[in-house]
Amino acid sequence: MPKSTTGEWTRRQFVAGVAAAGVAGRVVWGAGSSAPATMTGDAALRELMAGNERFAAGKITSFAEDLEILKAKTVSKQEPFAAVLSCADSRVPVEIVFDESIGKIFVGRVAGNIVTPEIMASMEYGVAVLGVRAILVLGHTNCGAISAAVGGKEVPGQISVLYQHLMPGVRDAHGDVAAAVKANVIFQTRLLGESSTVIAKAVKDQGVKVAGGVYDLGTGRVTIVA
Repeated sequence: MPKSTTGEWTRRQFVAGVAAAGVAGRVVWGAGSSAPATMTGDAALRELMAGNERFAAGKITSFAEDLEILKAKTVSKQEPFAAVLSCADSRVPVEIVFDESIGKIFVGRVAGNIVTPEIMASMEYGVAVLGVRAILVLGHTNCGAISAAVGGKEVPGQISVLYQHLMPGVRDAHGDVAAAVKANVIFQTRLLGESSTVIAKAVKDQGVKVAGGVYDLGTGRVTIVA
């Protein structure tokens, strides 16, 4: 894999090397985004989706800055423009999917991209303290947590705790996992936007955007469904 002239790996070169090896498709958003305070919720969501288009097309822009430079810029503070509630699935690397660099997206991850009290608190922190302008609930195709919930599968340990959060969204999917993934995203998005007074107020007073999308593991594209 190629190195820079200084002997240090750069993020762009890393991805280029991966692409050459036949495993390209990883991405993160452009480093030159507007400051969160100047963005509308709709604009923040558009930035996310534009980054996903670059990801799906294999046109990465977020690796232009060296990793050490990015770290130096975010040591003392963070100013993410958006928050994403994603499934914990390892095939959904959020910053890469949206072609975003360090410090741009405030990410919460849990199996089934469900809204629990802890997740709600984290998203509220993103809105009230960090000033994110959009929150995206992100489900994905072939989700194991959704599949297990739809099938009512017996699972070990505490995994079944997820079911109580998933069933309201998937119970009417009639065994269709793809439909259940979409239904769960719609349910969790509504729950996040309506059950939190902090987020609901930010939506009303500041134009914060709350949306839901489904990431296709095969194509790399995110489709907005809520």
